[in-house]
Amino acid sequence: MEHNIGTPELRKKHRDYYKALWKAWDEGKPGPTFPEEILGMTCGAKTRAGTPCKLKSIFENGRCKFHGGLSTGPTTAEGKQRSALNGFKPKHPRSP
Repeated sequence: MEHNIGTPELRKKHRDYYKALWKAWDEGKPGPTFPEEILGMTCGAKTRAGTPCKLKSIFENGRCKFHGGLSTGPTTAEGKQRSALNGFKPKHPRSP
């Protein structure tokens, strides 16, 4: 069985489908039909072994949980400062 590897064009169609789906959902309308060409699409990111990832459970961005998860970290200066301060806190209190 051949894998439908996620190319940038297919991932863009995948993202566009989900944008249209969320927009229709917000308006209370039925969503668009799922495009046939992206059915069974895999992540396609390059693994450590150099082969394309074969996971089919992908997020709205067209990548799997290992190669393009949800959070990319803080983006504002305030968020970055708050994140930097967390590094100085001990994870577990020290016993006396």
